[in-house]
Amino acid sequence: MNQPAFANNNKSNGNGNGNGRKAGRETVAERTEFARDLHAGLARRPRSLSPKFFYDAAGSALFDRICDLPEYYPTRTELGILQDRAPEIAAQIGPDTEIIEFGAGSLTKIRLLLAALDRPSRYLPIDISGEHLEAAAKRLRADHPELEVQPVVADYTMPLVLPSRGEHAGRRVGFFPGSTLGNFSPDEALSFLQLAQRLLRGGGLLLGVDLVKDPALLHAAYNDSQGVTAAFNLNLLTRANGELGADFDIDGFSHAAFYNAPLQRIEMHLVSRRAQVVTIDGERYEFAEGETIHTENSHKFTVDGLRALAVKAGFKPTAVWTDPKRLFSVHWLSSPAAQ
Repeated sequence: MNQPAFANNNKSNGNGNGNGRKAGRETVAERTEFARDLHAGLARRPRSLSPKFFYDAAGSALFDRICDLPEYYPTRTELGILQDRAPEIAAQIGPDTEIIEFGAGSLTKIRLLLAALDRPSRYLPIDISGEHLEAAAKRLRADHPELEVQPVVADYTMPLVLPSRGEHAGRRVGFFPGSTLGNFSPDEALSFLQLAQRLLRGGGLLLGVDLVKDPALLHAAYNDSQGVTAAFNLNLLTRANGELGADFDIDGFSHAAFYNAPLQRIEMHLVSRRAQVVTIDGERYEFAEGETIHTENSHKFTVDGLRALAVKAGFKPTAVWTDPKRLFSVHWLSSPAAQ
């Protein structure tokens, strides 16, 4: 699990939606998508579900708790890099920029950037949980009244329609922290970077990714002693019961996370503890004991591998910053202007 990945709707400002839909209709659309994807994921073999459904209000709150756990190094390590290297990062980004954050979560990391940046013109945070995002945006506005903050609830893996830019707006800079890129398959990661490169032409992308390391550190980070990550994973089933009328027995499943070394990724699964049947909208799904629902991948990168992927997507990698233990990395990827 990384910084909240994905998003799904489109909101252009703090008070209303870019396409004029009301929040209630968005909720219906979200539930419809969740139901459709859940049925599809349980029908396939092996069974799987997109990690974007982790981030309802309860899941977002659990993720915030995960970020503070002693075993979960990515958040504090990336925050340390951003804080220690803020002047260098700000020099790469430049003045008067429009910042677009993909998977914004609680807007914690952007605060370090805003403190270092020279007159950012606007901030567009994108996240899946509209309620969670708006609450965080309200707090940010109170602390930065000079900054225009426009939350965007949208599927950023698809072409985005963003609020129109002002006449004197500077270049666009993307911010994608938390190693959320690792949630994507290699092909999906490339597709996202290609999409971002087109969106950010003339600007660039500040990207945080987790690095390959000792598997013991990874195992501890995704199997914390307090069981918060397990609760985060199992919340998918609680959400399905509450929103879709499913009848998952939460105690009938357990959390499992392990490092798949050949694929350089952490895998998270929900494991059926016994033979059982789950019913959703009248559809019955039989689970054998030990059968799993694959809920997330978290790919780890090498610095050279990430830079090669960025070049393939059309970026020009320049600066890269890591912590002293090389647990995590932050990359500045320049996006050349269209020819």
